[in-house]
Amino acid sequence: MDPGHENQGSSSCPVYVHNPHLKTMKEDVLYHFNLGTSTHNLPALFGDVKFVCVGGSPWRMKSFIEYIAGELGLEDPKSEYPNICAGTDRYAMYKVGPVLSVSHGMGIPSISIMLHELLKLLHHAHCTDVTIIRIGTSGGIGLEPGTIVITKQSVDATFLPKFEQVILGKNVVRSTDLDTELAEQLLQCSNRLNQFKSVIANTMCTMDFYEGQARLDGAFCSYTQEDKQDYLAKAYASGVRNIEMESSVFASMCKLSGLKAAVVCVTLLDRQKGDQLSGSHQVLHDLQQRPQILVGHFIKTQSLEIQKAVGSGNE
Repeated sequence: MDPGHENQGSSSCPVYVHNPHLKTMKEDVLYHFNLGTSTHNLPALFGDVKFVCVGGSPWRMKSFIEYIAGELGLEDPKSEYPNICAGTDRYAMYKVGPVLSVSHGMGIPSISIMLHELLKLLHHAHCTDVTIIRIGTSGGIGLEPGTIVITKQSVDATFLPKFEQVILGKNVVRSTDLDTELAEQLLQCSNRLNQFKSVIANTMCTMDFYEGQARLDGAFCSYTQEDKQDYLAKAYASGVRNIEMESSVFASMCKLSGLKAAVVCVTLLDRQKGDQLSGSHQVLHDLQQRPQILVGHFIKTQSLEIQKAVGSGNE
């Protein structure tokens, strides 16, 4: 049974891992996190996690945990928010209250490795009812820079909603659907904030930043400006409004684990009008804050609802 459907209506949804070999292992070493089931008490450290936010940059994810600490009223002026994965230079991880913030690097291979270990961590910690959101930046198509795209479906470079991976020499195709209810909740949060425009649309996930995204400014380019514009026009016609490099494997792995997942990316430029960023550092920094603001507002709202539900249940 599809875990995504199995969990619907359940009072407590665990994080699924589909690997029978894990049960035979005396220890599971989460190598790239510098964590393990024998060396760390994962349930004690992470068992209260309800929200996980992931993004490419370690700096951005530290910035997010500092921001969400303030939003949830958990801010401590003396707190340093240490990197839980300080023993490795691959990823960074921060935690405050029920929120975990993790960097994933750039591209499908990097986020895939991180997600394998993150999903196992949540599973070993016996976390339930977890919502996971990727926050990041992207190139827009036909949108004003600064627009937030909440992904409806992640599509590949041929505009098909699928993630393909070669396993044991065979091509395995997996779904890239994301949680529609979560996407609508995020859009409603954006409308209430009324600070920037947000849309729900398809996101194209590519294997490359340059030729794979029809850029003209890479070290190699075998197509014309007209070819590029024709391709982007076809992408737009198919429902694509932004391009990034992680959403397909993120969507497929979260769906397999039964997690409510969303992708929230700000567009830094309209790719139909250019390939390179021209805004000032401050402008780009301000745009990158928008996914944090939106997701922070969502988590704050959800946390208050959880507290109310717990309070009414104790009465």
